[in-house]
Amino acid sequence: MPATPTTPPPALRPYLNARHELLWDEADAFAAEHIAPRAARMESAPGRVERKVADLMAARRWFAVSVPSSFGGLDAGHVAKTILVHRIARVSAAAAAILQATLIPVGALLHFATYEQKGRWLPRVADGSLLLSIAVTEPRAGGHIGGIETIAEHVGNEWVITGSKIHIGNSHLAGAHLVVARTAKAGVSTSQALTAFMVESKRRGLSVADHRPGLGLHGFSAGRLDLDHVRVPEENVVGEIGQGLGVAQSSSILYGRPNLAAVSLGIHEAVVATSTAYLKTRSRYRGALSDLPVLRDRIGDMEARLRAGRILAYQSVHLLDQGLPCDADLINAKYLGHQWAMQSTQDAMELHGAHALNGDYILQRLWRDIQFTYPPAGTGEVQRIRLADAAFDEAHIQWSERLAAEAAWARPDPTAA
Repeated sequence: MPATPTTPPPALRPYLNARHELLWDEADAFAAEHIAPRAARMESAPGRVERKVADLMAARRWFAVSVPSSFGGLDAGHVAKTILVHRIARVSAAAAAILQATLIPVGALLHFATYEQKGRWLPRVADGSLLLSIAVTEPRAGGHIGGIETIAEHVGNEWVITGSKIHIGNSHLAGAHLVVARTAKAGVSTSQALTAFMVESKRRGLSVADHRPGLGLHGFSAGRLDLDHVRVPEENVVGEIGQGLGVAQSSSILYGRPNLAAVSLGIHEAVVATSTAYLKTRSRYRGALSDLPVLRDRIGDMEARLRAGRILAYQSVHLLDQGLPCDADLINAKYLGHQWAMQSTQDAMELHGAHALNGDYILQRLWRDIQFTYPPAGTGEVQRIRLADAAFDEAHIQWSERLAAEAAWARPDPTAA
């Protein structure tokens, strides 16, 4: 059902070109052939990290969808990235999470790494030999960047990093981690106190805790990294010393939020498809449940939210590809995308009655998975505060305008191939 390929809805036509539509078809075919047959196994074996799916996506260079062709990437931009995450998520949010988690540090490298650093890491991402993670969240500080306690000290021509990171997407698949650590002494403002480092997973002193499955996203790992005096060379600094806050914030806004909006959208579509299929085939009186006005009213509300979430997700990344200021749009797409998908999922659980409580029914997986698009890249409260900043015209940095324009993939004619 959710694995059945579909054509892009007419409402998305303004944001898609011919290349996008080919990628849409490719992603749907891939999901039907490779993801759908594995989804049940991933769900039934939550303690297993799904490596084969990562290998299959890597073979298609999807982890480098936004990487320039000069580094082996697809050079396709943010709308293309959203298509891939969205279409995979409608079949398996866990598989989509594997894809989107590497796309975030890749974005950080695109905007902050030197040309030599890009040449060192991005071709390996493009050929599938290297997956990445971004490590910001910590046990005590959570997602509060200003509370980061991981320390990096400059010793000779190396940096020595000590600390712990948690909820790190692709922690068990990544061959390198983009770690944000504190490099300034107490009293220095957060805007100048943090620095980003690329830390290869085989470095001495870096350990990854055993995989512990969570409530949902079974097959995806979001684990803990412990760094005990891990030494990295100076050439592993990404961006400038003291620029770590900008690396983390821009990555969250330009990549984390739209990626999560795409995951929420995929889950949302699967929820609506599952619910309508169930109601059409469940007999009641002389017809089906889908004939009852009270239930059609609930489905109509779900469909309205889905259509609105779809437009938000794609319009925001279309603006990003154009190099236009759209930070608030990206934030809103993540915020409302999750909220609306969560509401529709709860409605679906109620519409299914006791059937929704069956452990092997797809709706349970969708309900568990949608919980995971709320905390990352800022909870709902954080998103509303940022949107209030925009309302009061107090958003001091437009990362979309500052960084996306440097590598805008827009074409003058949005319908061009």
